[in-house]
This record gives sequence, C-alpha cells and structure tokens, in this order.
Amino acid sequence: MPSMPRNLTHLTLATLLLSGALSPAPLLAKPAAESAPVDSTGWEKPDPKMDRFIADLMAKMTLEEKIGQLSLLTSDWDSTGPTMRKGYQEDIRKGRIGSIFNAFTARYTRDLQRLAVEETRLKIPLLFGYDVVHGHRTIFPISLGEAASWDLNAIEKSARISAAEAAAEGLHWTFAPMVDIARDPRWGRVSEGAGEDVYLGSRIAEARVRGFQGSDLKATDTILATVKHFAAYGAAQAGRDYNTVDISERTLRDIYLPPFKAAADAGAATFMTSFNEYDGIPASGNHYLLTDVLRDKWGFKGFVVTDYTSINEMVAHGYSKDLKQAGEQAINAGVDMDMQGAVYMENLAKSVAEGKVDVARIDAAVKAILEMKYRLGLFDDPYRYSDEAREKATVYRADFLDAARDVARKSMVLLKNDGALPLAASAKSIAVIGPLGDSKADMIGSWAAAGDRKTRPVTLLEGMQARAPKGQIVAYAKGASYAFEDSGKTDGFAEAIALAQKSDVIVAAMGERWDMTGEAASRTSLDLPGNQQALLEELKKTGKPIILVLMSGRPNSIEWANDHVDAILEAWYPGTMGGHAIADVLYGDYNPSGKLPITFPRNVGQVPIFHDMKNTGRPIDPAQPNAKYVSRYLNTPNTPLYPFGYGLSYTSFTYSPVTLSKTSIRPGEPLTATVTVTNSGARDGEEVVQLYVRDLVGSVTRPVKELKGFQKLMLKKGESRRVSFTLTDADLAFTRADMSWGSEPGQFKLRVGPSSAEGSEADFELTK
Repeated sequence: MPSMPRNLTHLTLATLLLSGALSPAPLLAKPAAESAPVDSTGWEKPDPKMDRFIADLMAKMTLEEKIGQLSLLTSDWDSTGPTMRKGYQEDIRKGRIGSIFNAFTARYTRDLQRLAVEETRLKIPLLFGYDVVHGHRTIFPISLGEAASWDLNAIEKSARISAAEAAAEGLHWTFAPMVDIARDPRWGRVSEGAGEDVYLGSRIAEARVRGFQGSDLKATDTILATVKHFAAYGAAQAGRDYNTVDISERTLRDIYLPPFKAAADAGAATFMTSFNEYDGIPASGNHYLLTDVLRDKWGFKGFVVTDYTSINEMVAHGYSKDLKQAGEQAINAGVDMDMQGAVYMENLAKSVAEGKVDVARIDAAVKAILEMKYRLGLFDDPYRYSDEAREKATVYRADFLDAARDVARKSMVLLKNDGALPLAASAKSIAVIGPLGDSKADMIGSWAAAGDRKTRPVTLLEGMQARAPKGQIVAYAKGASYAFEDSGKTDGFAEAIALAQKSDVIVAAMGERWDMTGEAASRTSLDLPGNQQALLEELKKTGKPIILVLMSGRPNSIEWANDHVDAILEAWYPGTMGGHAIADVLYGDYNPSGKLPITFPRNVGQVPIFHDMKNTGRPIDPAQPNAKYVSRYLNTPNTPLYPFGYGLSYTSFTYSPVTLSKTSIRPGEPLTATVTVTNSGARDGEEVVQLYVRDLVGSVTRPVKELKGFQKLMLKKGESRRVSFTLTDADLAFTRADMSWGSEPGQFKLRVGPSSAEGSEADFELTK
C-alpha cells in the first residue's frame, strides 16, 4: 500500500519440490469455463447455507449499509500515510465502514469489533487488514530475498508463519503477496516481489497464497491473501514509483499477467488494483483488467480492493473530472472496495440515485465481501481471531525464529569468493566495518509490519560475535554513512582504517538504509549511497582480505567491488534473525545456496537488463566484442555483472551433457530432458538446477531464453543424481501473431545448467 496524501475535503491529515515446467495459463485465449480457478484452498466450493444467510442479510440492508461494506479505512493505531479520517469509530457504529486496516493486537481488534457487532443495527463484523508482507512480528527476509532461495517450501512456510502471527493478533487479511514482475532495479518496489522472471514469479505467487490462506480459511491461523498490484505496476516508466506504464497487450499477457493468473488459480481471495494506468486507463477504473480478464476470463470470485486512495487519484491522472465520477468509473469497472479514499462512502448513493451506478453492481460487490467474512467464520464468532491467550502463545515463538533464521540463510547469494570464505577459525581478529554492521533497524527492511525495529533484530556484529570461535575478536567501526548527503565526507574513515589495519580480515557491511527501497523509494543510481564506496576503496589499500556483505532491496552496481574485494555475499535485508543467519554463512555452518531472482547490471546505464530479452537484428558476436554497427555499448559489455539464476557455493557442481528422450514431439507428447549433477567439491551443498528453452522462430519474435523449470536438490560431497524435466507443447505456448494463445511448430534449443548464462544444450523440434 502507498503513502500518497491528497488534499481532499473528505480526508484530514494525520500498510518443495518442483519439477517439470510451467504450462502457461491461456490468459485470454480460452473461455471463462476453461480457465476458472483450481480452487486449491477450497474457499470457492458452493455453500448453499452461506448463500441463504447472505441473501437474507442483504435483504435487510439499506443502501448506505451496503456502501459501508465497500469502504475500508485506517484506524488510528498505525498508518501508511499521513491521511486519516476523523470519527471513524462513529462511522463504524453507523454501519458506514465494513473493514479496517492498520488495527492489530487481540485486544484492540476486539474493541473495534465490539462496535460493529454490538452497537450497529445489523451486527455485521469488521474485516481487519494489514501489510503482512514478509512477516508480522517475526520478520523474514524481504520478498526478493526469499525469492533468491528458489525454495518454494521455505517460502510457503514463511507465509504460513506470518499468517499465524497476524491471525493471533486479530488480523483476517494481508495486503500480500506482491507478484509484479519487476525488471528495473531503480524501482524501489522490486524488493517486495519475486524478481524478473515469469515462471519463478508464478510459482512463488502460488506458494505465498497457499502459505497465507492454508487449506481452510476458517482455521484461526490463516488469513486472506491479496494479490497485488493488478496489473503491470512493475513496468513503471523510468523505474519511478506511481508512474505511467506503457506496454503492448502481448507483453501484458506474456510477462505481467501470468503470476496473477497463477495466484488466482491457487485460490487467492482478493486482488488489489495498481496505481498505474494500462492502455491509457488507470487500473482502478479499468474494466478490461478487472472485469474482462479477472472475472470473465479467469473466473475470479473473490473481491477487488483498491490500493490506498487510488480511486481519488484518477482525478490527478486526468481520467475523472471529480471524485464522484471516479467512484462511478471504479465501481462499474469492477472495484468492490475503496481503500481510504471514502469516495464510495460520500458519493455512491447519489450515483445510484442518478442511475449512473446500478444497485445490482453494488449488491455483487457486497456479496463478495460478505462471503469472505462468512468463510472466515466471523458470523459464527466475530471475536475468534481476537484471543489474547493465543496471541501471547504465538508471536515470536522459538520455532518461528528458527524458521526465520533458516529462510534468511537460504536466501543469501554468494556472488564472489576468491577463497576468503568461509572465515577461518585461525583468524585472530575480524573488523566489521560499515553502516549496516550493527544497525538493528536496517536488518528487517521495509514493509516490516509489526516487527520490532529497535530491540528484536540480531545485527551482523551480534551474530558474528555470538558465533566467533573462542579467542577470535570481532570488533566494529561504522566508518561510513549511507546517507545521500554524506557523499564526499570522510568522517569515521580514520577509525575504520585503524581497526582494519590491526585485524586479519575485514567484513564490510554496506548497502542501503532500509527505507531506501520499497514504496516511494526510486533511485536514478544503483551505486552504494553515501561515502561507502570511498571507504571501501580506502580499505582495499590496507591489503587485508575484504568480504563485502551487501544488505539492500535491489541489485546494486558493484562492479568495482567485484574487481577488487575477495568475496561478496548478498544478504538482502535478512530479517529478525538476520545477524545469526549471516554468521552461519560466513563461518561455513551453512553452505550458501541462493540464486539471483533478478539480474545485477554493471551500472544503471544497462537498465533494463534481464535474462529473457529479445534478440536484435544486429546481435553482437562474442568473438568480436568491438565490432561496429551491432547492438552494443561503446564503454560497457552487454553482459550483466551477475546473470539471473547465478549464485556460488562453497562446493562445486558439475553437469553431464543434457540428453533428450526424443528429438521431435507432436502436440501433447512429452519430452524429457535429463542431466546428471555431481557435487564435485569437498562440502555437502544445495544446487538449483535450471531449465531454459529458446523458440528459434515464431510468428512474433521470441526471447533468447525462457525459464521453464527448476529443481533445488541437496547433494552430499561426491554424490551424483539424475535430474529430469518434462515438457509438452503447452509449455511452449505464447501469445501468437493473431493474439491467440498456443504453441507453434518449429525448432527449439533446450539448456539445463546452474544459471541463465550456463548449461548444456540440446535441440528438439515441435511438429504439427
């Protein structure tokens, strides 16, 4: 959710095992009956008793009470922005509000719920929502970091624990997962999603929905998921938050919609609109997205909520002349619930009276919302989530903290290692230097929900000191600043250099302040902010081994570091137990297994850069890197610093040549690709085996590679294992020249390897 204030009269100042490959969903090619959700959580099963109950209830409701169910406002507990509606408690009593966000803890939600069920005419319970994005109290790594684990079981478990803690504090609903495909690291919200890839993003979207919602919405350790931001928000121009999106319909269908479709098929209960426009129409007023695609083609039966004041913002977009028209456009497009804008609350009754909104459309929205309250069990017991005893027994459970530590270390990506890691027990002294070395607030990153920023997070320094072998000294000097305004300053350098000179190893903890990524945190540079780079260069002059531990929510441009330091570990913002998790990796107690879910450019001038780009009519020949009149830069290679899917280990893995079960398949026939992966190093370790396919010729141009499957496996040192992937023509489908969905006969290349840039290739043909 955003923090976008508006000077409006109604607002006053004051959010595992996976094998094989994806069969991409036919986004718009098949009729609704053939692309309906798979009902994996069970909430969509017919319930005649519920239908009768809601029909009877709605028959008693006034138009004002119905509109109240469509209105979501913040409480005064917490706010994602400076706007808050005064008198919201009286609005609850009058039935003018059906849902509240930024209200949690068992006691507080019970108090608010009492207003709704004991002091209103119809006693309809409130729905409580909150931004539980990567943890509630126990904070896990940021979502981009979790995606780097490529471990669907771990990601689902993270969401499951987040739901349990949130539900124990009275919450019914989270505004997550964010499933936007994001390919521009200037956009701060890359930190909230799963990165750049359609296939990986789709699988993670499913895992997070399953984790939040479980198998039974009435279980008091589950919450409703909200899939956001619908749609194409990750394509914001110039990587600037809230900015315009201008993409083709083919790109929308093939790149940006599949994770949303996957989440809908996994049973997601709610969707959230995005701030951007698509094809000239803001998402919160876009009938094509919200009705034609989401409901009619995909068969979605949950409800749609706006992002924070996004109906109001359609006026600023230039799509609505005033708030009343904006509300009419939103409700008629398919928006069921208005978040924080109070547009429906103040204008919708008049729009109905004027015939500009059909009451049947309002009834459909009310029914969808009441159904979710019913399925959560709130009509049976409105206080069932507000149990102080369960709250006390649930938050910060020891096993939750252990899980957070485990997910954090699985998320870390070893980007470089010239033998400096794991840290040797023989090192007598280690210097931890940098602004992120002992900063509790930074460990949990942005959108850290109810996480304690002041006392709970374990810092890198604390984690290393707790793990250091007896006699090893781990000392700290901040040395540098990540504040933009401190660029060029040298305050603290002398202390840091002095500590480095008397230490055996330097661990440089650098990156971005926690609020430099996330919402409203776009940057035009990907360099380390402040004077961190300058200090790193001074530390290099000491001649001591340097291990750079990066903490950030986006790819940073660290080409100098790659060329000059001895090891680089991307730790993201690792969460409550982050310091222990980093120490686990640095000391070799855990062998790093993360792989990048997003490409690291050499510098911001390469952006956007991603693995499944299209080819060009003048591609560069790697054998002639300085050729003229080809698609290249004069001063920088085309290749990224670190490609998608890349990540090192403390052991090594070798791959046999890939073999195919056949070299030609017909539609519907399976093709199996097999490799043997061997742990050829001296340590046990995990490897993510990745399958990529290239369609050489199509009715429209095709990407140079597409991820179609992956498996993460543990191999003991010396162990070998055969890994197989099975494809059919459905896995090769795309939006063809005539805008139909399907595969085309032709030649393909298939590659299996450890990243998008490596692997063994084989050719096959799809015939008619």
